[in-house]
Amino acid sequence: MNAAETYLDALVFRVRTLLGDGLVGVYAGGSYAIGGYEPGRSDLDVAVVCRGALTRATKNELVAALRQGSLPCPARGLELVVYTEATVRSGTADPGYELNLNTGRGMPFVLSTSPEGEAHWYAIDRAILREHGVALFGPTPAEVFAPIARELLLERVLESVRWYAAHPETARDDAVLNACRALRFVSEGEWSSKPEAGEWALTRLRPRAAVAQALAARSGAGVPDRGSVEALLADVEQRLTRVSAWVSSPPRS
Repeated sequence: MNAAETYLDALVFRVRTLLGDGLVGVYAGGSYAIGGYEPGRSDLDVAVVCRGALTRATKNELVAALRQGSLPCPARGLELVVYTEATVRSGTADPGYELNLNTGRGMPFVLSTSPEGEAHWYAIDRAILREHGVALFGPTPAEVFAPIARELLLERVLESVRWYAAHPETARDDAVLNACRALRFVSEGEWSSKPEAGEWALTRLRPRAAVAQALAARSGAGVPDRGSVEALLADVEQRLTRVSAWVSSPPRS
């Protein structure tokens, strides 16, 4: 097994030990599941599904068992979200989590035990989990994660593009490739890794240079030009806004 697989096995063991019969499943998502995982650069995204709400004590035990000082993550970091079974089966686009934990050598420590922050990431993550998630323990993702209505996902991917536009201090290559992934989902109904979405967008977006620079940056070749990134995000936002408006109020025949 590689380092990521060994780590995920250890994580599952600790979660099963703490939750016992209250555990439904543990799922790897994000780049690890969708084919874009890059050791040392990518995060490991993990969703835990439990049968009911967790006590504060159990949440504290999970954090203590899984944080970097207790279980070192070989990736940039661990992004762990715990949901109840009722939440993931409801098809909601709201955050709805019991616990949100970011921990790792390459990311700031984040801990939240009540839904807050940018709501769009959670719906997008659950949609990707349903289609591409890896079951580390429990039933298949499609058996556990209900589909989220397309109009709700359109709102969330549009929010994700706007978020990057409002946070220019974040990685520009991630901003560009997230926009590419959002546009591909809206255009074709398909979730893909960010690099795959970038390759798809090379012949479909202008300015093309921003996409090429973002893909090159994944290999350490600098960062995309800020002006090109801003222009691309504005273009994608306009496209998604038009689609979202059409879906919300389609023309009468």
